[in-house]
Amino acid sequence: MSDKHENTQSVENQKVRFVEVDEDQSGQRIDNFLRTQLKGVPKSMIYRILRKGEVRVNKKRIKPDGRVQGGDMVRIPPIRTAQVTEKPVASQGLLNELESSVLYESKALMIINKPSGLAVHGGSGIGLGLIEAIRQMRPDERFLELVHRLDRDTSGCIMIAKKRSMLRFLHEGLRNKTINKIYHALVVGRWESRHNHMDAPLLKNELKSGERIVKVHAEGKPSVTRFKVLRRFAAEATLVEARPVTGRTHQIRVHSQFAGNPIIGDDKYGVEAVNKAMKAKGVRRLFLHAAELNLTLPDGERLRVTAPLSDELSAALSGLASSTEMGSSEVDK
Repeated sequence: MSDKHENTQSVENQKVRFVEVDEDQSGQRIDNFLRTQLKGVPKSMIYRILRKGEVRVNKKRIKPDGRVQGGDMVRIPPIRTAQVTEKPVASQGLLNELESSVLYESKALMIINKPSGLAVHGGSGIGLGLIEAIRQMRPDERFLELVHRLDRDTSGCIMIAKKRSMLRFLHEGLRNKTINKIYHALVVGRWESRHNHMDAPLLKNELKSGERIVKVHAEGKPSVTRFKVLRRFAAEATLVEARPVTGRTHQIRVHSQFAGNPIIGDDKYGVEAVNKAMKAKGVRRLFLHAAELNLTLPDGERLRVTAPLSDELSAALSGLASSTEMGSSEVDK
């Protein structure tokens, strides 16, 4: 980016601005509204200008937790932002892949079949994530925000709100557990039916490196996952359905490990020797896939969206099925 552009950007940010709040932004906290308007400005600076009364809404002071409404006029004072830096650009190949991975789209909501290996957002050494790529794929959309997250190596259904009202509605649905998420996972060995209801508290620890490790611990947060066997591949592996009742970090992965059947391809909670052997059979990644979403839209319509497995995982399952003896691969009723 040229110095000329950076200088122009700096001058613009040192002028008083008056921004009208869109109806779609109605109900948003003023501190969050300002963080969107003042990219690169530290949160401490945003709270400082709020405390000093330099930010006005309809010519009146507002507290950091105050909320704006559609049609409000917000005065934003002159402020020096961080130096503008180049944003990572998504390749045309990635944009094409994501476009072909759209499972559902309306004026307010998009559901994508996220590919494995793509983080949901950039940061912490990751230059480009799903949401940044989607914003480049749909540059005319004024609002695009993740509704929830998936681990980088997990594939499948992920919701992206195209309106703030939809984002609020879906967040409420997640809190009230009216949105059902269904995952498919290939786990080591034979899954026992006594593990079909896993109720084990999870405690999250963050290492100095920033890596997150989760384990079952009495002091952890309540965590519940419901499992169901979909298909057995002799004694080698089991394809299971997982329905998380709670939404803890790495929940399905850790509950599977705690049951004694870690997910195949999991380099954090899995079995290294099994993962290595399974690579030769085509499972070269974490076999965890967000296969289905069930929810009710604001107008009352019921929506069911399914995400097909990647060709890689489908081929791996076919290979496992063909390698077992006739009759040893079974489907549980």
